[in-house]
Amino acid sequence: MFPRRLISDFFSIFPRRLIFAAIAISSAACFVLFGYEFIRSVSSSLFIEAYGAENLSRGMVAIPPSMIVMLYCYGRLLSRQGATRALAITSLFSAILILACYAALVRGMHFAAAIIYVFREAYIVIVIEQFWSFVNSVLTTEQAKRINGPFCAVASMGSFAGGKLVSRWAEVLGSETLLLFTAASLVPTAVFGVIAYRFGGEPKPSEEEAGGKLGHLGLGTLFRSRYLLFIGVLILSTQVVSTVLDLRFNGLAGTEIPDKDMRTAFFGEVYGNLGLIAGILQLMVVPLALRFVALRVIHLGVPMVHLISSLVLTISPSLRSGTAAYMIFKALDYSIFRAAKELFYMPLSYDSRYRAKQINDSFGYRFAKGGSAGVIELVRLGIKTIPGIAFSITAMVAAMVWTPIAFNLTRAYQKLVNTE
Repeated sequence: MFPRRLISDFFSIFPRRLIFAAIAISSAACFVLFGYEFIRSVSSSLFIEAYGAENLSRGMVAIPPSMIVMLYCYGRLLSRQGATRALAITSLFSAILILACYAALVRGMHFAAAIIYVFREAYIVIVIEQFWSFVNSVLTTEQAKRINGPFCAVASMGSFAGGKLVSRWAEVLGSETLLLFTAASLVPTAVFGVIAYRFGGEPKPSEEEAGGKLGHLGLGTLFRSRYLLFIGVLILSTQVVSTVLDLRFNGLAGTEIPDKDMRTAFFGEVYGNLGLIAGILQLMVVPLALRFVALRVIHLGVPMVHLISSLVLTISPSLRSGTAAYMIFKALDYSIFRAAKELFYMPLSYDSRYRAKQINDSFGYRFAKGGSAGVIELVRLGIKTIPGIAFSITAMVAAMVWTPIAFNLTRAYQKLVNTE
């Protein structure tokens, strides 16, 4: 009787067309993250092989400029072609560029390792944020609280499968060959994305927003809203933590696993397990947390967890503790933090969800990463070698800064909801 009531309640909240749209957009996310696990492991390993782990921060510095170019192109596409075609074109263009880099790598052109490392950071966030723009546009807040977790969980199954295959195939096929799986995965990504829009309907801008009248990038929309700027600052603080833990994790892996293909396999295993952990959290924890735990408690609790894991890494530095701190950050970022953060956008306008969101969640993520890496490079000019412990200490400081930002943003969100 109880399960039947749950099913009845579910169908009363979600019209059939939204269920089909959710299945399609979840499938698209599953495919794109499946392919991303190949390029993420391969690009890091190839970059370390070509330029050394100590130069990863230099590769990160190039990410923000590439993001600006891609976001401008995306903004123009959105204005001229609409959301459906913009998603299809960005997905297929990414596949073509990855294939071109693969062709260059097999011909011994090592600069392609740097291109693929930078591009992987750009394409994935632009495509994923389009999925979330769609979800935030077609669902109500109550629907989102119930479905955001399962949506993320289906996507994470792609990460889990991709990571596991990388760990098995890297030494058999060679790192470069795995890029073909990334390129291939972007085709069904585009197809399922289009199907999702067919069922869910393409959200339309208001008359004053149509055709990018308020700006193709969404900068005007962003800077006119203190609330959107708060979200941007939150993201910047979270990504400082992400960047330094990423660099520490990759540095420890580069030192302890010198062989390129073995290192790729190790990365694949880590990311596969990460996908599984994130999927479990998304399926079992996120729906309950969003419905029964105050949003402020969620947003204040996440940085506290990272403060503790970074402290452990500082006290006991090793590949194991570095991997644990990095995986904890990513697992929470992909699950409870992501699902809770997306609620901030739901009461906002089309340009806020489709344009300003890309500035915050795509450029902001990568600008913080590139900017943090730039600061690290400036420090290296003076002291040459940065002690590994400095990365985990920086993560602790950034987590403490993150907390009051989250407090202020949740208060602003509540005021916005109460006003509506």
